[in-house]
Amino acid sequence: MRKIYIFDTTLRDGEQSPGVNLNTREKLEIAYQLEKLGVDRIEAGFPAASPGDLASVNAVARAIKQSTVIGLSRSRVQDIDAVREALKGAADPCIHLFLATSPIHRKYKLKMEKEQVLETAQAAIRYARKYFSKVEFSCEDAGRTEIEFLCEMTEMAISEGVSVVNIPDTVGFLYPHEYGNIFKTLKEKVPNIEKIQLSAHCHDDLGMATANSLAAILGGADQIEGTVNGIGERAGNTAIEEVAMALETRSEFFGAKTSLALSEISRTSRLVSRLTGMVVPGNKAIVGANAFAHESGIHQDGMLKEKTTYEIMSPETIGLKESKLVLGKHSGRHAFREKLIDLGYTLDEERLNLAFAKFKELADKKKDVSDGDLLAIVEERLIDTPEFFSLETIYVSYGNEMIPSAKVRIVTVDGDVLEREAEGNGSVDALYNAIDKAVGEEVTLSDYSIKSVSHGKDAQGEVHVVLTQNEISVQGRGVSTDILEASARAYVDALNRLIETRG
Repeated sequence: MRKIYIFDTTLRDGEQSPGVNLNTREKLEIAYQLEKLGVDRIEAGFPAASPGDLASVNAVARAIKQSTVIGLSRSRVQDIDAVREALKGAADPCIHLFLATSPIHRKYKLKMEKEQVLETAQAAIRYARKYFSKVEFSCEDAGRTEIEFLCEMTEMAISEGVSVVNIPDTVGFLYPHEYGNIFKTLKEKVPNIEKIQLSAHCHDDLGMATANSLAAILGGADQIEGTVNGIGERAGNTAIEEVAMALETRSEFFGAKTSLALSEISRTSRLVSRLTGMVVPGNKAIVGANAFAHESGIHQDGMLKEKTTYEIMSPETIGLKESKLVLGKHSGRHAFREKLIDLGYTLDEERLNLAFAKFKELADKKKDVSDGDLLAIVEERLIDTPEFFSLETIYVSYGNEMIPSAKVRIVTVDGDVLEREAEGNGSVDALYNAIDKAVGEEVTLSDYSIKSVSHGKDAQGEVHVVLTQNEISVQGRGVSTDILEASARAYVDALNRLIETRG
């Protein structure tokens, strides 16, 4: 069975999704989980983009031991030097160089002829090879590049000693048979092609990123690049969980598999969704809430008789489990700990105590605490955001014939108590106005979203906010059975992150 390498770019291409801004701690949390998932290569960022990105890439590079850590670089000396700095201390570093090759990019963006593009790429690879034993080179917009020129670029890259040549469908333009044929042609026409790995990087502008990636594998690609949940610029990237499960489910057809720990897929998806604030649609393949749900009577009848009538893969494969231990207000610490272990979490005593206290508080409000409730509790407790401000109490007054008002009580890290009242054009607006008055920060609420983390009318609500101040954008998250409390907690969480980021 041929191995397909997984190159994950959630921390780089995925972070380019509008509204997503991960700090170093969040990038590390995702990177550790990607390593646990078994990702072969982790693209940690674009070091030349900013000092903060360089520092984040370096933190990931020093922390990750089992996966190759990669830094992106344009074909420029200063970018390559930034990657050198960022990947200091990495157990297995790799630089990812790129240069556009398509006629439209050559004419309008680069203002170069083919020969200049070739020479520029060659010079960059030679410089990078002085410092890196592993170099990946990408022909940006390869999908719209003449096949003869792609062959020429690939042959040059091989002669200069690269490890991987990436053929991206940068704008999601191609259809599967077109994209797959590029790899077949390169395999047939380029001398010494067996010395390197060919990689596929697809975007989902026409909804074909996964199909194109699978076509590339059939055409001879050795590596697939993508993101968790398919996040990324515009319509996103190839969802790596979709490729992995397609190869697993149809292994006889493809004759290829990844080495991912498939049981970590669900947990990885939840983590990325939580930290990026990008909600996974219910109908999303593999990891959507409805991916293993059956409502049709005909389907339910078939499932009761034989699961494979309507399920081509089992939820257990990706780490989903049916609840066997129901927790409530009478449950003890041991049962709580065992349930978390069953869900994939092993906490130290301090974090276990915090999570257990939150569980007991929730159990007093709900008859049964679901797996979704527990996941919300433990994942909220795992975030180590410094508490410059701590929300103690809120009071909201609302009626459809009155102006909504709110009162908040906030305690600072120094122990000062801040109490303020404010009005607004709605309950949440009044709450946020009161918090703004209390903490004295001027911020803009750029995004606000609510989702349910469990089922029923007593379900917990999760609120996600994005706050902006000058050039800084931060995210905040709050969970509660009361959506106004969750809204206030999310806002205060974002303010704490803002102060931490601002330094």
